[in-house]
Amino acid sequence: MTPDAAPLKGVGVLVTRPVAQAGSLCELIEQQGGTALRFPVLEITEPADPQAVARFSERLDTFDWAFFVSANAVNRALPAILEKRTWPKSVRIAVIGKRSAEELLRYGLVADLLPERRFDSEGLLALPALQQVDGQHCVIFRGGGGRDLLASTLRERGAQVEYVEAYRRIRPQLDSSAVLKKWRTGKVNIVQVNSVESLENLVEMLGFDGKSLLLATPLLVVSDRLAAAANRLDFEKPPLVADNATDSAVMDALLAWRRF
Repeated sequence: MTPDAAPLKGVGVLVTRPVAQAGSLCELIEQQGGTALRFPVLEITEPADPQAVARFSERLDTFDWAFFVSANAVNRALPAILEKRTWPKSVRIAVIGKRSAEELLRYGLVADLLPERRFDSEGLLALPALQQVDGQHCVIFRGGGGRDLLASTLRERGAQVEYVEAYRRIRPQLDSSAVLKKWRTGKVNIVQVNSVESLENLVEMLGFDGKSLLLATPLLVVSDRLAAAANRLDFEKPPLVADNATDSAVMDALLAWRRF
């Protein structure tokens, strides 16, 4: 591979995605000559009630909207639902991000609603289709906990909203000494993070010494909300912001950073 064909040659990218979601991005990084350093800061596990989604599927027809807040929500909820039944055509699907929309396609479904620019709850709630939801029934598939903005705003607008927890997010018990050793020898050149929770976990997992290394390293994030959270940590340089969380958008941002 010639230098022009390997634009990420000599670049170590710390990929913090959960194990099951990191593979394709790491492959793309390595195809461009870079080194993908896997350091998952989130672990996706079964929800507290593993049968909750399957039980809910029996009532799905009574809802007007189904919201999937993440790609994890799609991949954890849909298999359990589609094992029991087909998706009812009367239930419209809304997603926050393009990665979630991409994952829907794997199950033969297309998102009815997706923000065009701002890929978060605020962006979704700003869309015209969600301004008049009085009396409509909405279900939100999500992980345990998380932000309540989507549900609370829909309720303020008159909708009836239920949560279904399709998974849990936990911080892995992972020793950071190996990655810190590589960092100190210049092998971590940029860090890619997908969520505020991931960034918070990363800081905790790296510890006091690791935090100073992190703050001195370029950070690539996937939303303006995450960039604002990063700015509060006093990184030496403003974070780079990809257009969205898809692999292609992250790679575009990496390559643009490398060119400049």
